[in-house]
Amino acid sequence: MLLAVDVGNSHTVSGIFEKGQLMGNWRLQSRQDRTADELAIRYHGLFQMAGINPDRITGFIIASVVPILETSWLHFARSYLTKLRQPPLSVNHTLKLGMEVATENPAEVGADRIVNAVAAWDRFQAPLIVIDFGTAITFDCVNEQPAYVGGTIHPGIGISLDALATRTAKLPRLDIDVTPDHPIGTTTVKAIHSGALYGFGGLVDRMVEVLSRQLTPNQERAKTIATGGMAGLIKPYTHTIDEIDPELTLTGLQLIYRLNCKGKDA
Repeated sequence: MLLAVDVGNSHTVSGIFEKGQLMGNWRLQSRQDRTADELAIRYHGLFQMAGINPDRITGFIIASVVPILETSWLHFARSYLTKLRQPPLSVNHTLKLGMEVATENPAEVGADRIVNAVAAWDRFQAPLIVIDFGTAITFDCVNEQPAYVGGTIHPGIGISLDALATRTAKLPRLDIDVTPDHPIGTTTVKAIHSGALYGFGGLVDRMVEVLSRQLTPNQERAKTIATGGMAGLIKPYTHTIDEIDPELTLTGLQLIYRLNCKGKDA
């Protein structure tokens, strides 16, 4: 079995793969003060509830944008996953990825962005755009070679709503848990909901348009796949998202593990 872990700024998503199939996954808050021992207590409990024997976990891979949590996770893997067939694998641009990271500074590209690009290319085998709705919203581009060629980074929906509430005197902090009936909001709450959903939907369509113009100048637009917690909520307000895959990052981690650990498949 393979334990794949995606550590984001807000949440950590982990999944267990067996023979290439995702057997179970969990989404927890990314608490930066969590130690390796605390991770062991939490995850051994989750494994037990899912009927997974930790001794069957023979592979571990992590993509993290939070260095302190990456350190804790690697310590956890080395100390508590005693049947690993090789040292824990941490995603970066130097691994075998099936594509080049062709940016000005490959070392600064977030591990999650690399992983998503690998998974999306495996799906489409064509020039593409990946949108990840996380703490930040990222658009990542892969050309026909394939090579990861960069993208754009935007404030996420939650960050934007937080800023709206903290930088104004009377606007409330809202969670986007309802969909507006019309674009024109007739109350303050409805206006914020409409602004978030139609606004970020418009952001998606505009960015896909301009990125496609550079990425695939001879086509109408590039194939586009979205992932992340808010992807499903935003999709009805866009015209350019072809697919949503909540497990895209976990799938990419499993693919990268296989590329780098042939003969040691978990």
